[in-house]
Amino acid sequence: MNIPFLLKKRFESALAGLTDHPEPMLEMIRPSQEPKFGDYQANMAMSLGKQLGKSPRDVAQMILDKLDVSDLCETPEIAGPGFINLRLKNGWLAQTLQDASRDSRIGVGVSSSPRTFLVDFSAPNVAKPMHVGHIRSTVIGNALAQMLRFYGHRVITDNHLGDWGTQFGMIIYGYRHFLDEKAYQRNPVEELARLYRLVRQLVDYHKNVTMLPEYQRKADFLKAKLAEMDTVTPVDKNEEKKHNKEKQRLESQVFELLAEIQSVVGKLKTVLADPTLFEDSQKHADIGQAVLEETSKLHHGDKENRELWEKILVFCKTDIDRVYSRLKITFDHVLGESYYNDMLPELVARLVKLGIARETDGAIGVFLPDQEVPMLVQKKDGAFLYATTDLATIEYRVKTFQPNAVLYVVDFRQSLHFEQLFAATRLMGHSNMELTHVKFGTVLGEDGKPFKTRSGDTVGLESLLDEAERRALEIVTANNEELSQDQATETARRIGIGALIYADLSQNRESDYVFSYDKMLAMNGNTATYLQYAYARVRSIFTKGNVDVEQLRRQTIAIQLDEPAERALAIELLKFEETLEATLRDYRPNMLAGYLYDLANRYSAFFEQCPVLRADDEAIRNSRLVLSDLTARTLQKGLELLGIETVEKM
Repeated sequence: MNIPFLLKKRFESALAGLTDHPEPMLEMIRPSQEPKFGDYQANMAMSLGKQLGKSPRDVAQMILDKLDVSDLCETPEIAGPGFINLRLKNGWLAQTLQDASRDSRIGVGVSSSPRTFLVDFSAPNVAKPMHVGHIRSTVIGNALAQMLRFYGHRVITDNHLGDWGTQFGMIIYGYRHFLDEKAYQRNPVEELARLYRLVRQLVDYHKNVTMLPEYQRKADFLKAKLAEMDTVTPVDKNEEKKHNKEKQRLESQVFELLAEIQSVVGKLKTVLADPTLFEDSQKHADIGQAVLEETSKLHHGDKENRELWEKILVFCKTDIDRVYSRLKITFDHVLGESYYNDMLPELVARLVKLGIARETDGAIGVFLPDQEVPMLVQKKDGAFLYATTDLATIEYRVKTFQPNAVLYVVDFRQSLHFEQLFAATRLMGHSNMELTHVKFGTVLGEDGKPFKTRSGDTVGLESLLDEAERRALEIVTANNEELSQDQATETARRIGIGALIYADLSQNRESDYVFSYDKMLAMNGNTATYLQYAYARVRSIFTKGNVDVEQLRRQTIAIQLDEPAERALAIELLKFEETLEATLRDYRPNMLAGYLYDLANRYSAFFEQCPVLRADDEAIRNSRLVLSDLTARTLQKGLELLGIETVEKM
């Protein structure tokens, strides 16, 4: 049940003749901030009054003269300068909840205009183990896919794996020159990741040796320009403003360059201080070019490189599938970058033929409106880029799935790439398809920096899951000694993984957030643990009262809303659908998470003020049992849509 939708329909009729554009006015119907002002408030009379040249109160009365909400609301009231206050009828609330209690969807409808969504999320580079940076894309994308499906849309999920490119050239080179056979037999993925890091470090070393003098020359040049500017006296305020602006720009460039020099020097010192690393760097002086050659051989179908790549890929996919299994996440399709490789030459040729792309300094790029730098689709050496693969992927998806919308759940650092990609896609003729970059911020440590281990390495996602489950098991065993070892382990798994997922989804996705095991596993506050506990507590009422919940749902029970806490809970329960719709409007799972937290708090107040099993009579007891059951089902469904499992005991 979507109450704002119902109210907007009624107000739309009432606004006929008063405005030709009712949509902005209808958006001014919102839940009231204070119960004394009713349940919902319509605030359009002030804006409409300005348009019509009438007082807002007179306009409010004109609206009410045409408004028919008698079946939903008590008589509307005009307050203050022209607010229209609406209080839902208890009888309507009770009947709507009664209908929801017998409905498998707990009263939530489906979209009146279903669409086909393709959700592209997670997308790790398979050449190395998944790390903490992958958690956000994975859980946000999964939650959006779950919600879209539940709301009646056709959803296709695709894990666009990074299974191609230079990273595999590095691994192949490392495999041939630095492989530790015993380590590889023990843990192939860990050894392959070590090889990737080692080769990358050696490639960067030689690149930095070459670039450091150039960085220093540029820094000296900019410093000299700044010193020269200090000798110039602007002739007027205009000149002074330009002078200061240019000086600030140069100072910023110098600051960034000096920071880069410091970083490069640090990396060089790391290699120089390690005799083995330094010896490897000297033995493999041409490693950068060699890696490119290995990559080129792979891309051109070299038999040995192809066989090695396929062998490596099996280990990598098995490793990441284990992580997805722990998170209970699956995909409809897993089509990596390699899947589109054979399509790229034809795509670039077609872009050139259509005049969308052209030659630029030996490379080929797509020149976009309002973009100074073209989006390159082919390098001078003939190699293709991520942008080329992404364009081929869109072409394939349009042809195969005909999506109305494609959501890319990728971190904010890729914003420019997606701006260019979407602009190029429109030039290719796909202008009627929604393309959205669902961007998100960074996971931070408590020091406010990207979350790393004490040694400075990126935290592995599996170790993150292990630690969450370990800490959850401590909480479970300390709070419930009745559980068997197997029950405690399964409960801890659900609580630990759920806490990790919810800690992410409860944040505004565009914000960075600070990772804390203690906070995310807290039994109070806005955490999954608190919501799972709230669910388990409601379920315990039925166990304690020996109530057959299935039989309860089959009965026609009159719901009573005489107590303020009963009524407040009823209204909160009926906000589920409108919250789901609002969440999907801008793809922000934190809105659903916030609703579930508010619902749990509403139920807590209801439970304290309105005895359930010890109610005054059977009619009130049954009514409160129905409200309790609806709360549990809503919490369970809401958490399920976020990708979180519930527990019956904690």
